[in-house]
Amino acid sequence: MTTFLISLAILIGGYFIYGVIVEKIIDIDPKRPMPAYTKQDGIDYVPLPTWRVFLIQFLNIAGLGPIFGAIMGIMFGPAAFLWIVLGTIFAGAVHDFLSGVISIRAGGASLPEIVGHELGNSVKQVMRVFSLLLLVLVGTVFVMQPANLIAALTPDVLDATFWVAVIFTYYILATMLPIDKVIAKFYPIFGFALLFMAAGILGVLLFGDVTIPDGISDGLWNRYATPDTHPIFPMMFVSIACGAISGFHATQSPMMARCLKNEKLARPVFYGAMVAEGIVALIWAAAAIAFTGGYKELADFQAANGGATAALLVNNISIGWLGTIGGVLAILGVVAAPITTGDTALRSARLIAADMFGVNQSKLAKRLLISLPLFAACIGCMMIDFSVLWRYFAWCNQTLAVFTLWAVSVYLARKGSLYIVSVVPAAFMTLVCVSYLLFAPAPEGFGLPHNVALCVGAIITFFFVALFSLYVQRLRQGKIQREYSF
Repeated sequence: MTTFLISLAILIGGYFIYGVIVEKIIDIDPKRPMPAYTKQDGIDYVPLPTWRVFLIQFLNIAGLGPIFGAIMGIMFGPAAFLWIVLGTIFAGAVHDFLSGVISIRAGGASLPEIVGHELGNSVKQVMRVFSLLLLVLVGTVFVMQPANLIAALTPDVLDATFWVAVIFTYYILATMLPIDKVIAKFYPIFGFALLFMAAGILGVLLFGDVTIPDGISDGLWNRYATPDTHPIFPMMFVSIACGAISGFHATQSPMMARCLKNEKLARPVFYGAMVAEGIVALIWAAAAIAFTGGYKELADFQAANGGATAALLVNNISIGWLGTIGGVLAILGVVAAPITTGDTALRSARLIAADMFGVNQSKLAKRLLISLPLFAACIGCMMIDFSVLWRYFAWCNQTLAVFTLWAVSVYLARKGSLYIVSVVPAAFMTLVCVSYLLFAPAPEGFGLPHNVALCVGAIITFFFVALFSLYVQRLRQGKIQREYSF
């Protein structure tokens, strides 16, 4: 319990201490004209109340990620708690906050445009394709998963195919309609429900007859039965993504950058939503081992239930600890949360494609023109095995964070700001992603020996750090102009 309380306190303190430090580094300007007003179009650029923007951002980036990821990732042992806390404060929240602020200053520009502006046109083209691929994968994954869950709860005539059609129809509406017509109305409700469920579980952990066997006194060693195939580094840092750092978040921040009323609200919305997600992940990681009784018991539960482990455990914990209300919230969480991630993924994909081709989105016909190929790609991806989709999504997600953090670092360097806040997580996540790609078994990786993967990963990371250092040196020597359009 002590470890859990300390972790919770550090997360909250991180928002008020490190968050303020990063805010000063990026030099927030409350008088800056906001794209919600300067580009107001009633579709994507719409000023919204701050509490709505926060809950939308929270639900956009959270979904089931901090719940399922934390439940499965806690088998890496107490190191998972450390990663959730430190990853959230020093990597994830910095990533989300700074990418959101830069998007505001770029007039609400989407992620590939921001990254391309800092890292060059070639990288921009790669990022456009990479981001669209990731978002289509997210849309696909979060159609199939809730459809299968709802089908299990309804009569046989309403099978998974039926619910895929229903959910996808909703996705089309959420992608095409003005943001204040669907997303701004329903997201706050689901966001509050997700927070309320986490608060209820937290209450049981703190005041109930519950013991959290975190095992930190026994050391940070891996609790997987096969640690050789699941080494903490790099596997844990990809498995626990949304509860620590996730590249997907940077695709969502521009959507809310177009709705914020003042730049001073960026820290509460972007940094704050990520800290809230870290707290949710911490709560569910602790709940998983407390409810089952420990790491061995959780491993037995996983072995007995396979791919349904996380959903079943969420259901059991919610009903067992919160009763009927918990059961309702569990169903709402495992069904609504992924749906509300999938729809904004496709909406973000529309915005990225529109920026790519320079297509104004004020008219429905032009939104449809951009969206139809994305919907078709999503339907095509549904033919691929779900487990394969998820594995590729996990790596793509963290790799996107690498691109974003390096772009943010370049932006800070050009601005003459303290870029170390983004360079350190950028280098770390580069090492994670390269090592994972080299170590992971086929088809998503090359299956190299662990030590070889780490060595090659370290060499490539050193190359990127050296390249960035050379860039900074050339900046200081005046060989590169410190010009930036935002």
